[in-house]
Formats: sequence, C-alpha cells, structure tokens
Amino acid sequence: MLVLRTLQLGPMHGLGISDRIKQITLGVFAVRAGSLFPALYRLERNGWIEGRWGESENHRRAKYYVLTRSGRGQLTKEKRKWNKAFSAVNRLLEAEL
Repeated sequence: MLVLRTLQLGPMHGLGISDRIKQITLGVFAVRAGSLFPALYRLERNGWIEGRWGESENHRRAKYYVLTRSGRGQLTKEKRKWNKAFSAVNRLLEAEL
C-alpha cells in the first residue's frame, strides 16, 4: 500500500520510492532494498505498476515505476482494508476490559 500510494505522486525509481516513504513517514518506515525490490516485482507482475527504464538524476540507468489504472483501484481497496483493520485495533485498544 505504501509503494502504491507513493507512486500516486508520480513516476519514481526504487531509491526514490524508499526515500519518499521514509520522508513522508518521518522515518518511521525505512524500506530497505531487500524488501522493496521483491515488492516492486510482485506489484509489476500483478499489473498494479509498470516499470520503464530511464536515466536517474545522477545520469545512471534506473527503472522508473508508474501506477497503473489497476494499481489505482488496488490502492483504493488497500486503503479500505487498512482503515477497517486500524479501526478494529483501535477499538480493542480503547475498550474497557
């Protein structure tokens, strides 16, 4: 969900995605390459993102990922699931036991 949401902002390469997630979450989530790239491959296989080769800011070849229409739909579903799970956990934590 975090990757899909980040790509909603526009095309990014892997390091840019990782940096943006860390920045937006104020360092709470630091996505390492060992987790990020398998996730990117899975998201690409599912058709939720597309990868295109290009040149990075430092003139190196990099794969830039974009969110697809299917990915936007999946993001909507993931947000609903997250909100439902968050609400359930919050109810449990706030319940008088």
